[in-house]
Amino acid sequence: MESLYAITTGVLTACGLFLTLRGRTFPVVVGLTLLSYAVNLFLFSMGGLTTGGAAIIDGKADFADPLPQALVLTAIVIGFAMTAFVVILAMRARSELGNDHVDGRKREEPHR
Repeated sequence: MESLYAITTGVLTACGLFLTLRGRTFPVVVGLTLLSYAVNLFLFSMGGLTTGGAAIIDGKADFADPLPQALVLTAIVIGFAMTAFVVILAMRARSELGNDHVDGRKREEPHR
């Protein structure tokens, strides 16, 4: 099961980096979202993959670590808010500049 988590984290990271390096704003936003998913999966897997573990430590049974779960839940909420902010920022830049390039160049006038 750990190898599946590692492969999925690697694929999400590679796709996120590829899309982040694109020249348009929408692929960059999707790439950053995929990178945040990869980080969340990595944090979740660092807690150890315990199946059937108790949520409360009683000293006798195997337990699931609640800290990575809390970190991932917090990261999901913050990631959603930042994604919404970046989408609105990209829409604003598109309306003011006339294009959606990440370098901020204004649209060139067509030759007549």
